[in-house]
Amino acid sequence: MLRGIDVSAYQSSAYSTDGLSFVFIKATEGRSYVNPKLTAQVKTARDSGCVVGFYHFLWPGDITAQAEYFVGKAPEKAGDLLAVDWETTGDGTHASNAEKDRFVRKVKELRPDHRVLLYTNRNFWLNVDTTSYAGDGLWIADYVTAGEPRIKAKWRFHQYTDNPVDKDVAQFSSKAALREWAAD
Repeated sequence: MLRGIDVSAYQSSAYSTDGLSFVFIKATEGRSYVNPKLTAQVKTARDSGCVVGFYHFLWPGDITAQAEYFVGKAPEKAGDLLAVDWETTGDGTHASNAEKDRFVRKVKELRPDHRVLLYTNRNFWLNVDTTSYAGDGLWIADYVTAGEPRIKAKWRFHQYTDNPVDKDVAQFSSKAALREWAAD
């Protein structure tokens, strides 16, 4: 399994990439937030040769506007991954299943040459999700042994801890295999 992390404005722009094959970076949230460290965090990942992904923290509401905002702010380079982060918001709400699905489909429409993933936690996947739609792949958060999330669905990425940073593994045999899948 490949190792990676995901970062946001809470992490340094000069995070360690030792031993990593991929990095997901928070790009946007809702319709007004852009990660102020986005450019520097992308540079760190690209300079180390990691596969780069971007994610958007989804809020309920105008899904088309959020998708357009996300693709307008996330860098666009062949082979980059895109993801929607679907979980409870800061005010205790969450986008509906239909909104989540619509967002993934809209991002795929706006960036047809990019893989679009669903990031969610185990509770959402098992108890909130009713469609099992994850676009091009599921990125599941479940804080257990790396690579052993407690779900039956096929997954591509597994966030297994947030200590000291969000750490992930990916089900690919090599970084080249991940790059090939991302670019396909």
